[in-house]
Amino acid sequence: MLGLLRLLFSIEKDFSCNEEKQCRGLVKMLECSLAAVLVAESRNRVIGMCTGQLVISTAEGGYSLLVEDVVVEPSRREQGIGRLLLDTLESWAMGKGVSRLQLLADKSNGKGLGFYMKNGWQRTNLSCLRKKT
Repeated sequence: MLGLLRLLFSIEKDFSCNEEKQCRGLVKMLECSLAAVLVAESRNRVIGMCTGQLVISTAEGGYSLLVEDVVVEPSRREQGIGRLLLDTLESWAMGKGVSRLQLLADKSNGKGLGFYMKNGWQRTNLSCLRKKT
């Protein structure tokens, strides 16, 4: 999974690869009942992954799911793996009572944005802001 995150962070301008931090984050997600870490495997090797975390939305009056870390090895893309990962994550979220899924994608990741649009995701009028502490 760390190799896939390295690949993902190489195309996201706002993040950088730090395997120690990413490993720490994955462990926390795996230990948390409000988070899911899904992987796709082939021949005992992880070839794709996605993660999601439940957050409470006042707009929805309940849980929404923040989807992160959607990545598939380049040689395995366009084979339905990403869609299967997201569909499985959505099913998990629906079982938790989620009424909305949300994600952030790098503006310059045209292929990724096209993938999401093709799979029913819609752009919003919201902008992401962050503040490091």
